[in-house]
Amino acid sequence: MNLVLLQNWLDNASFAVLFLTMLVYWVGAAFPGLRFLPTVGTAGMAIANLCIATLLGARWLEAGYFPISNLYESLFFLAWGVTAVHLIAESSSRSRLVGVFTAPVAMGIAAFAALTLPSDMQTSAPLVPALKSNWLMMHVSVMMLSYAALLVGSLLAIAFLVVSGGKEIELHGSSVGTGGYRQNGYRLQRNTDLTQLSPAVAADASNPLMLETNGNGKTAVLNVVTSSTPDSSTGGFDKIFGSSSKGSSDKLTSTTADSLTLSPQRLSLAETLDNISYRTIGLGFPLLTIGIIAGAVWANEAWGSYWSWDPKETWALIAWLVFAAYLHARITRGWQGRRPAILAATGFVIVWVCYLGVNLLGKGLHSYGWFF
Repeated sequence: MNLVLLQNWLDNASFAVLFLTMLVYWVGAAFPGLRFLPTVGTAGMAIANLCIATLLGARWLEAGYFPISNLYESLFFLAWGVTAVHLIAESSSRSRLVGVFTAPVAMGIAAFAALTLPSDMQTSAPLVPALKSNWLMMHVSVMMLSYAALLVGSLLAIAFLVVSGGKEIELHGSSVGTGGYRQNGYRLQRNTDLTQLSPAVAADASNPLMLETNGNGKTAVLNVVTSSTPDSSTGGFDKIFGSSSKGSSDKLTSTTADSLTLSPQRLSLAETLDNISYRTIGLGFPLLTIGIIAGAVWANEAWGSYWSWDPKETWALIAWLVFAAYLHARITRGWQGRRPAILAATGFVIVWVCYLGVNLLGKGLHSYGWFF
């Protein structure tokens, strides 16, 4: 079997599959009535993940070492990690909105590797002496997996900001830390909490307490609400975002001065995205910590110094500090909702600067030297 030809076919196939999958997710978000599209999107991400895994396996057989030694290989390893974490996050959240944000990123990574990089950077070559170490697999693979988890978690935080419209909302979920909650008229309760409600209250359709369940077995509870009756011609809330097509005539408004307009469905989706984002970043952060420590040990063996303030090392430390602040704010300060999501979105940019920015534009021990 010609392994080089197989690799060329697989990298283009993975890009094509991810591009079509991205379109499927976007069409599914625009037309939520097409209920078969989420299944097609999930299948597309799984096929792309398998194609990239086969590509990396063929590369491993051809070169004789774990394929993460150059930019081409690391990009496809990152794309594989993003698709793998996406499948986990989507399975946990059961929301098609995850793919709307993650599929374009995975597709962009594959496109950059397969269509943009010069051909000499796509060809496998013997390892330089500094890379002939068992630390290559330990350090680089863990760092790339941490990047994948942090990127997906940050993307879900960005999705949360989109769903919530950047509003301050109160989330009572398992992802909230030990701090207090802001009282703004909105709260989320689980189904088990509903048993505390009076049966008469729960059965009273005229009561201003609105309940709505979703597929995750969670219930959004919107209290202290003065609501207008939705127009029967609207067909109910939007299946994705929970907003009515009639606009302001169907909005639910709080009794507070700054009226919030989030429906129960949208609140429930926001809680799910916030929860999965927190857990995904919680997975990526220890991987990033292990990767940095492994890199320091390897640097000491190769260059006689644990830390040399190389641009890559500096930005990896910045990324570590940003996500450490994110987790600290959530766990010990009780931050939830908009503020930690903005911090995670900042981390999304910093991870890309750490991974590609300093490698391609800067000079240092980790520079690929493509642009300069």
